[in-house]
Amino acid sequence: MVDVKPIEFWAMGPRKEVVQPLRKPPTPPDDYFRKLEPHLYSLDSCSDDVDSLTDEEILMRYQLGMLHFSTQYDLINAHLIVRVIEARDLPPPVTCDGARQDMAHSNPYVKMSLLPDNKNSRQTGVKRKTQNPVFEERFTFDLPFLEAQRRTLLLSVVDFDKFSRHCVIGKVALPLSEVDLVKGGHWWKALVPSSQNEVELGELLLSLNYLPSAGRLNVDIIRAKQLLQTDMCQGSDPFVKVQLVTGLKLMKSKKTSCMRGTIDPCYNESFSFRVPQEDLCEVSLVLTVYGHNVKSSNDFVGRIVIGQFSSGPQETTHWRRLLSSQRTPVEQWHSLRSRAECDRVSPASLEVT
Repeated sequence: MVDVKPIEFWAMGPRKEVVQPLRKPPTPPDDYFRKLEPHLYSLDSCSDDVDSLTDEEILMRYQLGMLHFSTQYDLINAHLIVRVIEARDLPPPVTCDGARQDMAHSNPYVKMSLLPDNKNSRQTGVKRKTQNPVFEERFTFDLPFLEAQRRTLLLSVVDFDKFSRHCVIGKVALPLSEVDLVKGGHWWKALVPSSQNEVELGELLLSLNYLPSAGRLNVDIIRAKQLLQTDMCQGSDPFVKVQLVTGLKLMKSKKTSCMRGTIDPCYNESFSFRVPQEDLCEVSLVLTVYGHNVKSSNDFVGRIVIGQFSSGPQETTHWRRLLSSQRTPVEQWHSLRSRAECDRVSPASLEVT
């Protein structure tokens, strides 16, 4: 049984709330607002959307110069025409410590592609020592009209440097859905900073195949695309050097033919190396792209290492696919890496020249 006591309502009076008196907020010290960091609240943050700014405002903010180009779609031939005309007021080169070299000049060129897949890139010639280059070059992209309207034209102005990676000065992105492609038009656009400070070294397509019964490792160098330009005048004369390293010992070196005046070479050349099956797990393939140079040593473009001491995740994946599907050719694209990057992560890279 539950003992329930009657509630005596007469004993419950209204409760009085205690009201605290208002207090005057303390006066901040004189240097309170000086302690704030204005750059954390600035509208000039790099993450801002520049779409709302005019070209004049972009030019004043970043001071990277302007690019003059035109676009038009040819309905008869079903291709997009992009004409790169000139650039103006490009900033002087930047040293490694970020300081401006007022007495130096850039060696600019323009690299263009269609987003989002970034395929079929094109690039102009290099203009020597000028901040106001005149290009006057015409390029075509073969694609249907409806597809062209879904693309964004990306133009990057790049500073050529023979002895290091090329530096991106600035970029322009033009959504083609916002312009009349059939009528065409000329554009002066202010350059904005690029999140990609350095130009990619290019890509290499190769196929690997291992035959256990014959003990042969076959390497097919198929083609490369958008290789880093190594010659200021005529593009590049690229070739690929293939080197077999077992453990930490260089065993064999072979190379493709040299393709003249192109950054998109097609090789379709095959190489075969004698590799016993018991040694396969200790093998590394070092593939290096060079630009042929008659007057001096060949220019390094990029490198990858595939095998025991792979230079990255893509290379490791390709090697594992080879090991799991012997007798079957395994094809894959690879992004080239710098010599320093390969030497840092792959001991096999250090064993070759």
